[in-house]
Amino acid sequence: MDTNAILRGVRLSPQKGRLVADLIRGKPVGQALNVLSFSPKKGAGIIKKVIESAIANAEHNDGADIDVLKVKTIYVEKGAVLKRFTARAKGRGNSIVKPTCHIYVTVGE
Repeated sequence: MDTNAILRGVRLSPQKGRLVADLIRGKPVGQALNVLSFSPKKGAGIIKKVIESAIANAEHNDGADIDVLKVKTIYVEKGAVLKRFTARAKGRGNSIVKPTCHIYVTVGE
């Protein structure tokens, strides 16, 4: 039985999120959480919480055994972009793009 967890609108660029997601794709959840605990990247803490949520969903909703769960799929998609402006010389302005992403995790046996 597969169980999902979704986190939308995270203030993290999709490219940086995918770097972390590639580290744990296909691994057992215990090993994945261990890798994320010691990763220095910002996305590691965010993705760790999503995986913990997926594990809790599997245990509570489906009655799954935590020891046999694996990260079946994990992918990071582009979300909405926050657009800001900053002042520059001679009355001009530069745009600042603050990307967001959506994280989708599926755990199963």
